[in-house]
Amino acid sequence: MSQASGPVANRFLQRLAKKETRDYFMRNGHFWGPVVNWGLPLAAISDIKKDPSMISGNMTLAMVLYSGLFMRFALAVKPVNYLLFACHATNSVAQLTQGYRFLEYNHFGGKEKAQESKNATELAASS
Repeated sequence: MSQASGPVANRFLQRLAKKETRDYFMRNGHFWGPVVNWGLPLAAISDIKKDPSMISGNMTLAMVLYSGLFMRFALAVKPVNYLLFACHATNSVAQLTQGYRFLEYNHFGGKEKAQESKNATELAASS
């Protein structure tokens, strides 16, 4: 270990050893709840490139409302939980993107465009 990293590592370990730090990470859900909750926006982000025919409009709307409610809750609790707020803000953006894709596919001609593209591909492959 270099001489510069030694003091940094020591300060980090000393900070971890403090009771307040241990309490924050281990004794309440103020940290681990939002960390685990990040699975929701990460799943929505990973689904952005998938087929829009698989999107549930009802579930997308429910997730937007859920995230909006918990963004408000994250700012109302004391102390303010910015990690939870960031998680639900990210989820809201991801779910609104999914909602746009759902509307585009089901109500604004996306389904027809996809079918035309599929038919053109099949026609070209059979020729």
